[in-house]
Amino acid sequence: MDSHQWPCPSCGDDRDFVQPPCVDGHTEDGGECPEWACADCGTALVTGAPAVVPVAPVSRAA
Repeated sequence: MDSHQWPCPSCGDDRDFVQPPCVDGHTEDGGECPEWACADCGTALVTGAPAVVPVAPVSRAA
């Protein structure tokens, strides 16, 4: 099982994060699952590039 050490927001310091088996199909194309869990408390983290969400212009009455 892969692991990384990152700051855990719940524990308050650096902890090992492990990657549970991916059930969402992220690894079917050979990629890495973005879901990680703190080995001590179970806090979940999602890694990867942020999603880009288009913003529609807002029209206001004059």
